[in-house]
Amino acid sequence: MRMFLSVACALLLPSGIGTSGPTIKEKPPETAVVETSMGTFEIELYRADAPKTVDNFAKLAKKKFFDGLRFHRVAKGFVIQTGDDFTRDLTMMAKWGTGGKSIYGKEFADELNPSAPSYQRGYVRGVVAMANRGPNTNTSQFFILLADAPQLPKNYTIFGRVVKGMEVVDKIGAVELDPPYAADGRPAKEVLLKSIKIAKPAAAKKK
Repeated sequence: MRMFLSVACALLLPSGIGTSGPTIKEKPPETAVVETSMGTFEIELYRADAPKTVDNFAKLAKKKFFDGLRFHRVAKGFVIQTGDDFTRDLTMMAKWGTGGKSIYGKEFADELNPSAPSYQRGYVRGVVAMANRGPNTNTSQFFILLADAPQLPKNYTIFGRVVKGMEVVDKIGAVELDPPYAADGRPAKEVLLKSIKIAKPAAAKKK
């Protein structure tokens, strides 16, 4: 069964001044630099909101799992999608969208915490979330939103957001599709995910 997004409907903290003790600088976020055949963009990862999902993504990236995969789906004005290891093989094109692996050796649970800031913010432009084929079926496929999608049911774990290079994501989202003139399909010319490099945040420093 393909991993998909269903469109069910019509489709930091401010710094304070302490009364005593040293002030702690806010540490920079954990990020992922994504290099594609159409350019590079950067994702801020939400480890506090989705620790298992970010751990899976980061460890797969370090193992170079994503290197050489194709973006197998573009839905115009909605999402771009990748992370399926079947897309390495053109002879398996009929199965593209059904593959994926996780560091846990099996599908893993959703992280949908209503109190998490990313959950409350919702599915907005640039959000990076897990694709799935139903509850608790996450592996390695993920999507990036091309536009706000308030109609999307909150069934997909948000684990980051594009913070640099959104124009590259838009460029991928604008490619010609197969079949021609489709609104949702496979890029007619391959778009490769070349690499994902994780940048850990530096340790917080005292002033």
